[in-house]
Amino acid sequence: MNTSFIKKLMTSNAGFSALALRIPAAIIFIAHGAQKLFAWFGGYGLEGTGQWMESIGLTPGYELTLLAGSAEFFGGIALLVGLMVRPAALLLSITMIVAIFSVHIANGLFMSNNGYEFGLALLAISVSLMFSGAGKLSLDNILKQRLA
Repeated sequence: MNTSFIKKLMTSNAGFSALALRIPAAIIFIAHGAQKLFAWFGGYGLEGTGQWMESIGLTPGYELTLLAGSAEFFGGIALLVGLMVRPAALLLSITMIVAIFSVHIANGLFMSNNGYEFGLALLAISVSLMFSGAGKLSLDNILKQRLA
């Protein structure tokens, strides 16, 4: 196994500051993913969200809902525990870019009009974590030390 690549992927100089981004973003992503995948928290699940995605031209809706929901739910869990944060943040960034440009951009900036400000904030957090890594209080940090 090439431990050099894994150690680089898990290395972070962020200290404890990344935790302030990881935890709230994780909660938000997990909840939004659970809405899409499991119809929790007032969501419509795979079928309902898939039909909505089809209605706005994102096809195949069911499969795209599965991808977006999985990225949000499992990526959120990765952020929460600090495991493989850089790849998770990359997937979450892509998910937010798709959401912004396919759903929210035409509505302007503000959330009150279903605009892209919330997606933009989540995109900024995800990009920041992609660059910084998980920080000191993370499974990435623990595993990196054990690989040393």
